[in-house]
Amino acid sequence: MSVDLPQTLRAIFEESASAHQRFASRGLESVITAGEAIARAVLSGRKLLAFGNGGSASDAEHLVAELVGRFEGERRALAAVALTADSSVVTAIGNDYGYQQVFTRQIEALGDAGDIAFGISTSGRSANVEAALAAGKARGMVTIALTGRDGGKMGSEADIHLNVAETSTARVQEVHRTILHAMCSLIERHVRSAS
Repeated sequence: MSVDLPQTLRAIFEESASAHQRFASRGLESVITAGEAIARAVLSGRKLLAFGNGGSASDAEHLVAELVGRFEGERRALAAVALTADSSVVTAIGNDYGYQQVFTRQIEALGDAGDIAFGISTSGRSANVEAALAAGKARGMVTIALTGRDGGKMGSEADIHLNVAETSTARVQEVHRTILHAMCSLIERHVRSAS
């Protein structure tokens, strides 16, 4: 083992911890706002539609799994769909309309006023995520953007913006996962208290 390997790995963990601390020092109100908006929606019979590309696609699917299944405690199933999970739909739309429309077309098919459109992008500049959030807003959906870097146009135009202002994609993704877990904890608390 290289002598400097433990030091290199330790630096990764320290950078991640620092990124988490920076977000916690300024971003917790946005987590509360987003979690409460989602809880209100699902408790009133609405649903959450989540989407993103690459690692953000897996984060969208992870969020949906925690809501439909459970996070930490028993409670009723919550209505949520990952727009990344149906490969037939995604590839058909990509083939027929272009990749920029893969989430927008699904928002048009599945989104209703009062639902949540939850878009994830580590840069805030994913054209297909941005387009889907705009389509959601046009349908009267509550739009939530989970972004990195400066959040881009996605962040500035969403109803609720959760921004991890880091430049490293890996650090952004790590904090995104913690934000999603924090929101799930808050949502479950609301759902259990409403039961």
